[in-house]
Amino acid sequence: MSETLIGAEALLSHLHDPRWRLMDCRFTLAEPAQGRTLYARGHLPEALYAHLDDDLSGPVTAASGRHPLPDPAAFAQRLAAWAIGDDTQVVAYDQGNGLYASRLWWLLRAVGHRRVAVLDGGFAAWTARGLPLSEVPTAVPALRDVPVRPFAGWLASDEVEQALASDAILLVDARAADRFAGRNETMDPVAGHVPGAINHPLADNLDGDGRFLPADELRRRWQPQLGERSPRELVSMCGSGVTACHNLLALEIAGLPGGRLYPGSWSEWIRDPARPVAR
Repeated sequence: MSETLIGAEALLSHLHDPRWRLMDCRFTLAEPAQGRTLYARGHLPEALYAHLDDDLSGPVTAASGRHPLPDPAAFAQRLAAWAIGDDTQVVAYDQGNGLYASRLWWLLRAVGHRRVAVLDGGFAAWTARGLPLSEVPTAVPALRDVPVRPFAGWLASDEVEQALASDAILLVDARAADRFAGRNETMDPVAGHVPGAINHPLADNLDGDGRFLPADELRRRWQPQLGERSPRELVSMCGSGVTACHNLLALEIAGLPGGRLYPGSWSEWIRDPARPVAR
């Protein structure tokens, strides 16, 4: 059973295994339809496509961030349509660095599904080895009954505010350093970060090829951020609750599990003009 990462060669030996489900999570924020286009041009054999906006997020509201959590019942319906049951080994992949695949990894873990891993290096690592692709859309028989389970391990905006005020959490922002500092905001109408948050860009989890660093190196990089705090005090955020999952996956690989997600993240924080902003 794989619970964090799997390499391309290891995955190759499980192709066509009915107990395994491959999920293509390729996506581009600037062009939301591009992932489906790329899937149609070629995907891992028998992979299904998961769209960040339509499948891995709920509807955006006036109070929410850009990628709110999906409704648990709607997510259960998606799992049924994808034929993902409790015993299914799921492998999620994206273009390469795990940015979007880690969102599906977290969602599944948050409803209690342990058998889920991210393909290390993603589609880029797979194609670099010349491994097989398919252009045939994958069809699977939907499951009749997938239980609806609430997402665990996350905090709402008001809970984040209260926990920061009492120094009960360590809030870690996965955005690039320039966006965290408020110098280069291209996605959201307000620049800056949540006062009291610290910065750990997701790129710091990766090597030059877009693969996750070894567990001991990840632990070396994360331990100074944690200091004397337990990993269970850590709350991960980003712009909209997507790349924040990348940091939580990195912590899991490093043997520092237990962190929680702030799914609303910066794009929800700034919906309320009364909330403070640091730059």
